[in-house]
Amino acid sequence: MRLLVAAAVCATALLLGACGGSSGPASDSASPSGAPVSGGHARIILINDVRTLDPVVLGNAFTVGALVGNALYGTLLRADETGVVRSSMTESFTTTDGGATFTLKLRPGLVFSDGTPLNAEAVRFNWDRAKDPTTGSTARAEASLITSSEVVDATTLSVSLASPSPKYAESILTSTLNWIASPAALRAGREAFDARPIGAGPFTLRSWTRNSTLELTRNPRYWDQPRPYLASLTLRAVPDATQRLNTVVTGGADLAIESSPVNLGKARDAGLTTAVMPLSGGTLIALNSRRPPFDDIRARRALALALDMDDLNLAVYNGAAEPATTLFTKSSPFYSDTVLRRTDRPAAQRLFDELAAAGKPLTFTYTNVPTSENRLTAENVQAQLSRFRNVKVEIRTIEVAELAALRTTHDFDAATSTAIFIDPEPRLATVFAGNSLANLSGVADPDLDRALRTGASASSEADRRAAYGTVQRQLADLVPAVFLMRTTPGAVAHARVSGLKQYGLGSLLPDQLWMND
Repeated sequence: MRLLVAAAVCATALLLGACGGSSGPASDSASPSGAPVSGGHARIILINDVRTLDPVVLGNAFTVGALVGNALYGTLLRADETGVVRSSMTESFTTTDGGATFTLKLRPGLVFSDGTPLNAEAVRFNWDRAKDPTTGSTARAEASLITSSEVVDATTLSVSLASPSPKYAESILTSTLNWIASPAALRAGREAFDARPIGAGPFTLRSWTRNSTLELTRNPRYWDQPRPYLASLTLRAVPDATQRLNTVVTGGADLAIESSPVNLGKARDAGLTTAVMPLSGGTLIALNSRRPPFDDIRARRALALALDMDDLNLAVYNGAAEPATTLFTKSSPFYSDTVLRRTDRPAAQRLFDELAAAGKPLTFTYTNVPTSENRLTAENVQAQLSRFRNVKVEIRTIEVAELAALRTTHDFDAATSTAIFIDPEPRLATVFAGNSLANLSGVADPDLDRALRTGASASSEADRRAAYGTVQRQLADLVPAVFLMRTTPGAVAHARVSGLKQYGLGSLLPDQLWMND
């Protein structure tokens, strides 16, 4: 399933309404049996477990809580197969002043699963809550761009941004701002909310056995009838890539969220259905420049020069992945052949020796998460660096849910992360702008920030292309992160499963799924 960057951005209305957006639901893909089939139960494998059902914590990316959030809370916005943002529970999300302010219009008559209204005040409550650092919000950086909001009427919310962001819809689409939960249920506290989450999504919670399964059932109050087609879902996490694929192949599950290019290739060979959303950017190792050792640019450059991505690709993905050599894929209008990093082991050793001579031999901890791919990546990085003098790395493994806390505590040396996107705005600024709350590396460079602002606000594609050319050069020079591999946000399923649709950062939509038998 391929999404491309929208060819143009309207000056007076962003993507929806006057910019050609659709206020109706997206059409269904064809199935072998014709029309979608109502009913049935799907067993779905996730990559990582969720620790809470609080929407601000889940994380709206395919490897984290995307499917769970879409199931329980629905979506304010979606994107079609061309990458253009579309309405879902909204009628429109528009700007008339170049992205300084936006007006959100909800569909009339929306209700939460308990029958209470989903109105503009509920959206404002959720978006304000996403700014609160005490919630552990994964969307704090995106929400904090909103400086003020006003409920105009029951279905209309007006928001003002700290600086013009014409593509702010992308910030909603790719974050947990896309999910709205009942304010009353959230006020009851996280423990009570986890026991009975109230959203307006296609499914509701039947039961949750922590570290085991989530059982979801069809929400009869869902706004987009006759969806969802499925009557129920069973969700469970399998971090090990081999086990994920084997479970689907042997019939132990109907569908699996997938990140491994090896698994996707094997799934196609086995006759399974696959869906993949190609994205620019990639996985990366964020280097914390706020403190030693990576406050010294020599340490960051030495690490980047030392690592061989072909070696890592072979060790982790059997050579099936694509190294993120450039910031953008060749299909992007912003593609440049400026390389983000190169391997030069002698140059790396000279820098390691130089640091040691200055009394700063490179010793650091690589914070990682317990999926098989991330474990193998960390082990390969450790093995490659063991070939050098004056460098030592230890591996620390934490749960995925704990990664978001690093944005606040900054208590790490190097950490696994991503910078993945269709359009670079606003994701690149979220990850690398000096004032972004989600800037793990802590990089703060005037030229980089200026280029990111220009890329966000420029009206012509030529100006944006020039700005992102500067961004690429600055990232290559400053090395706030070591880019590793392109991501493969995907899903694999038996042929009996139809309706695999993704949006944003590979976020799968459960209301589109149906079983053919």
